[in-house]
Amino acid sequence: MVAYFDHRSVLEDGVYRFAMHVNRAEFDDILLKHAASLDVDVFEETSVQTLDSDAEGATVTLKDGTKVRCRYFVDASGRRNSIATKQKREWLSSYRNIAIWQHFVGGKPAQSLPGDWNIFRAENLSPIGCFAFRDGWCWYIPVPKIVNGERVITHSVGIVTIPEILKQDGTDFTDQETFIRTVKQVPYLKDLITEAEPIDNKMLTATNYSMINGQFADFDERWLLVGDSSYFVDPLFSSGVAFATNQAVTAAMLLENTLCGTLSEQDKRDLWRDYDEGWHGMAETFALSIDQWYHALGKADPDSIYWSHRGGGPDLDIQERTFDVLLNTAVTPNLMQVITGAPVVGAAPLSRAAEKAEPAPLPADTVVTLAPDVTVREAVALDVPGFKAFVPAPPFDTDVDEKTKASYGRYWSDPVAHGDEVVSPVDSPTMAYRFSRSDGEDSTEVRGLAREGAEELLGILRAGAAPMRQLEDKLTAAQLQLLKRLARAGMVTSVQA
Repeated sequence: MVAYFDHRSVLEDGVYRFAMHVNRAEFDDILLKHAASLDVDVFEETSVQTLDSDAEGATVTLKDGTKVRCRYFVDASGRRNSIATKQKREWLSSYRNIAIWQHFVGGKPAQSLPGDWNIFRAENLSPIGCFAFRDGWCWYIPVPKIVNGERVITHSVGIVTIPEILKQDGTDFTDQETFIRTVKQVPYLKDLITEAEPIDNKMLTATNYSMINGQFADFDERWLLVGDSSYFVDPLFSSGVAFATNQAVTAAMLLENTLCGTLSEQDKRDLWRDYDEGWHGMAETFALSIDQWYHALGKADPDSIYWSHRGGGPDLDIQERTFDVLLNTAVTPNLMQVITGAPVVGAAPLSRAAEKAEPAPLPADTVVTLAPDVTVREAVALDVPGFKAFVPAPPFDTDVDEKTKASYGRYWSDPVAHGDEVVSPVDSPTMAYRFSRSDGEDSTEVRGLAREGAEELLGILRAGAAPMRQLEDKLTAAQLQLLKRLARAGMVTSVQA
């Protein structure tokens, strides 16, 4: 199973999309020094003890007793329990994994593997390698690091498994000798690491890592979460830094517009709600996608202790916002290509959630209108539109003209030279229409973006003149998705034409 990032667009314009693998220690140091260069006060090796909020701002107390006042507090403290929320995090996946890894020198690039399937070899493109074996799966990722004073390409080699397997004889992968012996037996991977050597004699571990906080932002308490402090997903698609940086861009835009002085209190609350719900939807649907992949491979290998765990598993408590995001084209075609390349047997997590999200079909001969108790208001919105915001790409659910498509191709051919040609969907607030119940007892809100035709759909629903069979031909994909979301929330009614 192979795929490019944004696979469909690559096939369309021939321009490769890509990500960068970074050494986290160096990357974090660059960010820290850049912040200091902008006159930010930096306290290194200093932990935050408490956070207290009031109507005017927040007080941060450091370990040495120093108190710092701020207007808003951004918690980017990582995978430990959040400073801001003061709550334990919940599971984001029904699977409880442990990851064990180390960096190696002397490994061969994954694009060197033989086989007609290897679409990366001809142009020496550098892919992420994921290799399943009896007791779990392995990652293989090129990462530049400084080793013995020299910058070299290392490969991060990791095993993802479950604690039960580590307790068996001969499969304690936290022991480096056992780890190396095991990875050198995994098909394909063994051919890449024949001469590879670890840069350190200790293995690194992370346990039970797919976790999520119940709340990502609180306007009244003046805090928001960014990166791993909000959620952390399984490393299957190596997405951690990408999610964190995209979320940070969104948080920066949120704070800038909160402090700019031009928005009403309601506008600010709308943006903060969008940040919370939008990124929750992103996290939950992405986790479902990964669980779908696990489930599929688990069904294909029922004799493995590890993979048999993945063949079943209970559904998590899926939130209404997750259903809404699933109906809002949250999962990109290239991601689904990777997922569905595996043998899908039985009902898998993403499939089950998507089926639950899908509302009952509206009869073709009925006219749909807004339910009488629904109110609509025009408002600003913060757009975290599923995976459409993950990388700069044309919206997947709308028709895009050739000029716009060409601009995205130019962007990816050289993001530095053509960075001004593509505007990020989170560059600034956008206009939207917010649908809710007028009685105020139901907090459910459905939001439709103006740029995706929400105003036109609203006019059609208010007029109530066209039967569904005509609307299905008239409405865009985005408008039909919004209609589905309104139907799921019970905000539209249908009457016989």
